[in-house]
Amino acid sequence: MAVWHWLGLLALGTATLQPGQFRWTPEVAPAGPVLVLVSLPDQRATVYRNGVRIGEASVSTGKPGYETPTGVFTILQKKREHYSNLYDDAPMPFMQRLTWDGVALHAGHVPGYPASHGCVRLPRDFAEQLFEVTSRGMTVVITERADVAPMLAEPTLFPPVPKAAAGTPASELTLPAPAGADYTWQPGVAPPGALTVVLSTADRQMVALREGVELGRAAVSVTGTAPTGTRAYLLLDGVRSDVAPVLPDRPRRRWLRVLGEGDDDPASALAPAGLGIDPGFVARLYDVLAPGATLVVTDEPLGLTAGFTVLQAGDENPPGQPQMEGQ
Repeated sequence: MAVWHWLGLLALGTATLQPGQFRWTPEVAPAGPVLVLVSLPDQRATVYRNGVRIGEASVSTGKPGYETPTGVFTILQKKREHYSNLYDDAPMPFMQRLTWDGVALHAGHVPGYPASHGCVRLPRDFAEQLFEVTSRGMTVVITERADVAPMLAEPTLFPPVPKAAAGTPASELTLPAPAGADYTWQPGVAPPGALTVVLSTADRQMVALREGVELGRAAVSVTGTAPTGTRAYLLLDGVRSDVAPVLPDRPRRRWLRVLGEGDDDPASALAPAGLGIDPGFVARLYDVLAPGATLVVTDEPLGLTAGFTVLQAGDENPPGQPQMEGQ
């Protein structure tokens, strides 16, 4: 397969990709959460696993009038063989749906410039390899920024997980919030899968969703200066040597910033805001977090995103929505 032809180029790090070219070296990070970052100006997709770059490819995104939306997405659906119901049954191999109105990652023609009807076209061999390492609920970030690169970490930089600290009893994780609590917690209503947490400073709310179903919500107070814009973080394997700011009995988790300014620690970015959240909610949330979870901090209202998608989830085939566009 043509994949291995690009191993030497990947080692160079700065080699230019021509239209249709890609690099794929998953062995450098054999395990951990996967993230796909698409830069519209660069017409490039980069794949990270546990914070380590394992591949990148030239892509073709939406042409004028069919622009690919920017934002933080989750993979809603995967199909190896898919055909457009809008464009003459156009083939869309290795389709990975990002929105219910027709935007997806899939194999297709990559001419070196935006040429699709909104989807992100990938070189076919790369699309097949990517399909094998992704899962529903996984994070995909599409940005209008060029030369965007999250932390490129070596696997050896991740410390071993220390002995388990005292946490929320397992029996409490599945129970509703106690009477008088300033939050809701119903994890049993959400199916197993990837967790997404959205903190809206506009609405003063933090919402936890799993597979698009809300499992908890808490009020958030802001006494300082709230951050502006949208930041997104991906939870990695491993923990830090210090403790979580709100939960001194638990180690601080290791995050990767994938969108927005600042460092890779969301606690540092949120410190000036002086956030107040019910510690019972934070403890429950901490104990259900698993590598691959996404945290989005935004000044946009929940559900109202002008030109920038925070996330989209829900039923596999919501009524009234097209199945998929074609390229």
